[in-house]
Amino acid sequence: MREIIKDKQVVQDDWTVLRLQEGETADGVAIPAGKVILPLKVWQAQRAAIGARSDVGVWLASSERPEDLQGDVGTIPLVAVDFPKFADGRGYSIAYNLRARLGYKGELRAIGDVLRDQLFYMQRVGFNAFATRPDRNIHDALKGLTDFSDSYQTSWDQKNPLFRRAARDHATTQG
Repeated sequence: MREIIKDKQVVQDDWTVLRLQEGETADGVAIPAGKVILPLKVWQAQRAAIGARSDVGVWLASSERPEDLQGDVGTIPLVAVDFPKFADGRGYSIAYNLRARLGYKGELRAIGDVLRDQLFYMQRVGFNAFATRPDRNIHDALKGLTDFSDSYQTSWDQKNPLFRRAARDHATTQG
């Protein structure tokens, strides 16, 4: 079984990512039993048949919009964002919008070309799970979550920039 990083730990991955093969259509592909992460188009096309299955997640391509899940973010246990290549940063915006604007609280997983160098920044925008590339050491990648001790900018995980945190800390020690 494949391992992933989830909530800052290496764990066994019991989910399967469904990718359409050539000739398969979103409304015709068979959804396997068990925990499966469906492409957004399959989820949209077969939503009525899926019903209230609690073992179905959705993955978004970097070209898709998180707003397509707006009415359902409270019922989907896992949303994954696909990074087709290391240099494609659109998934960061998708994750941030899922957390900050749509209020998604479930597992948010990065899939695809996910490398250690990205993990610290991915967690800052709301990812809590990472399926790193299989050709990389997952235990080494885990260290990427703690590459930096602090950050300057605001984001999902830190609402105040460093200058505001430092000024407040200084004021409390002087008073």
